[in-house]
Amino acid sequence: MPRAAYAAHARFIEPARAVSDLRLLVVGVLLVEVIYLATSHLIDPFFTLFDVIPAYEVRNGSTPAGLRVQLFSFVTLGLAVVLVVRRLHGRGFLSLLGPVGPVLRQTMQVTVIAGGLMLAVQILWLDPEMLRYAEMRSLGPWLALLPLSLAAILVQSGAEELFYRGYVQQQLAARYDTPWSWMVLPSLLFAAAHYSPDMSYVEAVQYLLWAFCFGVAAADLTARSGHLGPAIGFHLVNNAMAFLIYGEAQGMDSGLALFLFPSELAPGAFPDALPEEAFVDPPAFDLVFVLDMAGIVTLWIAARIAIWR
Repeated sequence: MPRAAYAAHARFIEPARAVSDLRLLVVGVLLVEVIYLATSHLIDPFFTLFDVIPAYEVRNGSTPAGLRVQLFSFVTLGLAVVLVVRRLHGRGFLSLLGPVGPVLRQTMQVTVIAGGLMLAVQILWLDPEMLRYAEMRSLGPWLALLPLSLAAILVQSGAEELFYRGYVQQQLAARYDTPWSWMVLPSLLFAAAHYSPDMSYVEAVQYLLWAFCFGVAAADLTARSGHLGPAIGFHLVNNAMAFLIYGEAQGMDSGLALFLFPSELAPGAFPDALPEEAFVDPPAFDLVFVLDMAGIVTLWIAARIAIWR
């Protein structure tokens, strides 16, 4: 990769150079994780005590209100990052984010261009035959609450970008002058955070590979732009497509989906649509996984076009 392509990255990491001790970064990452996990575990007793929303709905994200609360709760991750960076490295929120004007402008550019492209792809790949097995939510209320849903997804996406591409990538790049360190290591950490023990072995490995490649793409966008704007837009569009279009009825993180399919675990859920082989473990590189990986590349290209770097 020509060094000129990442010239803006040098300015982005400059605030991290003053205190770039690797041991402090390790301590900082552990502190952020501990603070975030501790606050996450307070969700159940909080909602059990105040009985506003059933705690399991927040934990599973199986209802609109539950999933929105779950996504908004990622603000604690962002606050943990800001607190740790302030205490350990002596710098503030804007040093993690980058210049506010370009961040806002390019977040919007990537969201509009990449979001429009991915929505067009979804429409082109739409299978009317499969949709007849889905239950569609009332379109009016779904659209009315769409801005709030997008705001919740933005909080979640922005907090993760602040941690992985802001804090971790910045600190590693300030210490090591090679893309392999600040691209690969934060992406491995990002992938590890997406490990799910509830998945089958093949699905878990596929998800880890997908998350790693997603992290590399976000790191590249951050380095090219010199701020978190494109990575936040990239992350926002991806998660919006994941949360807002399709979901499994009463399934994990299905609360905001427009179309809800019966659970694959339910006998006869798709009596005419899916063969029996669809319910066994998928091959290592099945078509769905290949399309998921192609989706990252497509989204990354769209983001590159949006920022033109």
